[in-house]
Amino acid sequence: MPQRRHVAAVIAIFLLVDEACTKAPPPAPARTVAPLDRVGSSPVGTTQTVLQKTFNLKSSATFAFEIPAHAAQPHLHGIFQSFVGQIHGESDDSANIDFAILNEEQKNESAGGRPSDAVFSVEASHNQAINVDLPPSLNEPVRYYLVFRNSDRAKSGGKVVETSFRVDF
Repeated sequence: MPQRRHVAAVIAIFLLVDEACTKAPPPAPARTVAPLDRVGSSPVGTTQTVLQKTFNLKSSATFAFEIPAHAAQPHLHGIFQSFVGQIHGESDDSANIDFAILNEEQKNESAGGRPSDAVFSVEASHNQAINVDLPPSLNEPVRYYLVFRNSDRAKSGGKVVETSFRVDF
């Protein structure tokens, strides 16, 4: 009989161990992940065309572009050249325009008629190369605006602007 008790005890132990192994562990508590701790795809090493266009400029023209999330060192570079009347026409001081790069907040202030700062600006130029480091975009995309203004439209009428802008990440 002691042998049967020993066998029964061993079987009972196996059944308890088997029961313990088949029970699911309690669910882990839900973790909240801070947005800055999330890892997403990075645009590093890529280039995006922002604006490559020739357009007529009577008073002003605005072109939006977006820096994707996780862009650590976005760098905008490009050129613009303005002409009086027609493309590749007169391009001297009479073709001067103003240029600015605005973020969303600056654009909203500018649209409301309030004076605004700019990320970058150039006044009275008809031929300009632009090289600007933009702030990192962190975990959210950031929208910027290229703004061209004809500051002396009363004197010289319409102008034509030829542009080529890219952003490197």
